[in-house]
Amino acid sequence: MFLTLGLILETLHGFKVGFYLDVPNSTRRLMWTLAHAHGTLLSILNLVLAMSIRLLPDWEGTNRTLASRCLLGALVLMPLGFFLGGIFTYGGDPGIGVILVPPGGLLLFLSVLLTAKASGGLSRRG
Repeated sequence: MFLTLGLILETLHGFKVGFYLDVPNSTRRLMWTLAHAHGTLLSILNLVLAMSIRLLPDWEGTNRTLASRCLLGALVLMPLGFFLGGIFTYGGDPGIGVILVPPGGLLLFLSVLLTAKASGGLSRRG
């Protein structure tokens, strides 16, 4: 889905569509580029988490499920927030949809924290 968005953005760029490329629409261009980039990278991160779960056989079911769901929530909220923020812009400011980005970032942080804890990356050594 996010790779398709990237192709659409490249098409808008290639055909020099003013709705996307004109200077007054630079906020829209930035928001949609951020939606594409975050969506693609978070999709890859979901695949990495899925592949790494088998490397952590002692990872508790509840925390593992929570980490996975948080990462899926981030995958939805962050790109959606950037995309919606670019639909209607107000001067140089994004639209109200961008309000979804910080909760998505918090979910991403929680997922990474739980995964690091399960892998021993946060254990005390010394």
